[in-house]
Amino acid sequence: MSDHLDSPDPQTDICDLYVFAKPGEPGKTILVLDINPEAPKHAAAFDPHASYEWKIDTDGDLFADLAYHVLFSEPADGQQTATLYRAAGPAAEQNGAVGQVLIAGSQVCFDEKVQATEAGGLRLYAGMRSDPFFFDLEGYLHNFQWTGQNVNATNNVFSIVLELPNSEFGDSPRIGVWARTMAPIHGELHQVDQVGHPGTSPVFFGGQEQLQPLFNGSHPSRQVDRFLERVMSVFTERFGFSPQEARAEALQWLPDLLPFEPGCAETYPNGRWINDDTLAVGGSTWTRGKCGPSLSKGNTNLLPGFPYLGNPH
Repeated sequence: MSDHLDSPDPQTDICDLYVFAKPGEPGKTILVLDINPEAPKHAAAFDPHASYEWKIDTDGDLFADLAYHVLFSEPADGQQTATLYRAAGPAAEQNGAVGQVLIAGSQVCFDEKVQATEAGGLRLYAGMRSDPFFFDLEGYLHNFQWTGQNVNATNNVFSIVLELPNSEFGDSPRIGVWARTMAPIHGELHQVDQVGHPGTSPVFFGGQEQLQPLFNGSHPSRQVDRFLERVMSVFTERFGFSPQEARAEALQWLPDLLPFEPGCAETYPNGRWINDDTLAVGGSTWTRGKCGPSLSKGNTNLLPGFPYLGNPH
């Protein structure tokens, strides 16, 4: 699953969140936030008025204890730069330019060039990459009977990739990660999209003109109370789950945080690796194994090192 096309502004429309242990160096974690489906068709730059944010819950209370925010300069002559902020404690729940500036003036790459900026043990990349999400749309629409066809095969996204040491998380054995985009509405920043688990918004709120914006603007701490009945209804009506089964499965998706054990190389549902076939995992669970085997070929042009996502098409 993914989060594509669930928010009206492509510059702040989140596509996917990935969290995984750095290959070959599990003492570091990689965070990836993809936005702007079919880039640069609908938007040619990051929004200089928006805030792109990772929120990290280290104590299980559904509130951020640590946050990284990326803000961008005004684009000029096809160039743009990124600034990375770190906020901890109560400030982690705030938005925009809060906390400590860790990296400033990092060059955004809108071509195949990979230019990352390092400071204080962290590394930041921002730019256009090939979309790693393998989306078998026909299979999804036809009861998870996979075709092996990827509608994202030639699509790009805008990616923000952050490498950081696990010491940033303190001694927490398990964290919860979500990402959100904040955009100005009447002069103030408001949350316009969010993602934790892959695909929660499109799968459970797609086509719900009133509910989907409410969910995308919600905080994890309020999601069970506000949206549990809706998610349960999808499991009962579409997949034939009993109410008890539907509730248990819905609580795997709400609150919408992606769980991750720092240093653990296992992938989804422990974080999410770029080539995890999360759609097939969901289909197998929801059809009780009656869907066909995954035919995902994955993204074949991944880079062996940072920022890992392949060069843009």
